[in-house]
Parts: sequence; C-alpha cells; structure tokens
Amino acid sequence: MFGLFKSPALSPRLLRLKDSALFDSLTPLELKIIDGLMHERRYLADEIIFDEGEEGQALYLVTSGRVIISRQLGTGREVVAELSPGSFFGDLALLDNAPRNAQTRALENCELAVFFRADFMGLMETDPVIGYKISLALARHIGRRLRDWMTGKPQLEAL
Repeated sequence: MFGLFKSPALSPRLLRLKDSALFDSLTPLELKIIDGLMHERRYLADEIIFDEGEEGQALYLVTSGRVIISRQLGTGREVVAELSPGSFFGDLALLDNAPRNAQTRALENCELAVFFRADFMGLMETDPVIGYKISLALARHIGRRLRDWMTGKPQLEAL
C-alpha cells in the first residue's frame, strides 16, 4: 500500500545528472524536467568543444570520457583542468554571453549533456523552484571557486 509513495527509481541517465553538484538537490521529477532540456553531444578525441574567446552559450556536463581545459599562455597553452564524468564546465555561460576564457577539447571520445542559457532562462520563468535550486548550486560553485582563487589554491576549472 505504501509503495505508492516511493520515489521512482532513477534511470542511469538521471543518476548521472543527480551525481552532478549542479543538480544534486533536484527531485526525480525535477531531474526529468532538466533531462528534457539537455542536448546530447558527442565529440571525438582531440576535437575542440569550444575555443577561447568564443561567446559562451551553454554549460556542459561530462557524461562519459574526459575533456581538457587549457588557455593561451605566451606561445603555448597552459592546462587548467582535466575533467571526467560528473564534472561540468562553462557554467558562467548560463549567466551571460561573455567570451570564453579557455579552450575545451575532448581528451578522448566523450559524450556531453549541454544545457543552453536560453533553456535555463526559460526554465527560470516556467519553473522558478527548479531555477532557484540550480541558481543556488551555481552560486555556491562559483563562490567556492572564488574563495579558492583568493586563498591561492590552484584553479581546477575554466570559467
């Protein structure tokens, strides 16, 4: 009788979203809504996902494979981070369309879930509770990154 009140089991795809710090506070129903807004993209090893200086339009969540983030330093490139499944990058693009401050490239064949700013802004209007939860998680993430930078800890991600 009480089985009616159990949360439904999450699919592997929804579990990947739930494992991300950006979406871990969402309920199963809210995760399904977000999953419907995500766009799946596949990249081959060494393929550029976005380049330094490009307009930011989306946040990327690594669902499989690994990506490397680097930025121009003199005549070479400085590696900023190597990200694996569950990590996300490009998060400031949800807030504005400022130029990217780093390049992201697939280190190996990978799959990414892409969350476009336009979809996020639409979500803020149609479901402000989900928008609030994601915004709060994003603010905490950016705040933690800023505190780390101010205390001299190495930056692990690109803004």
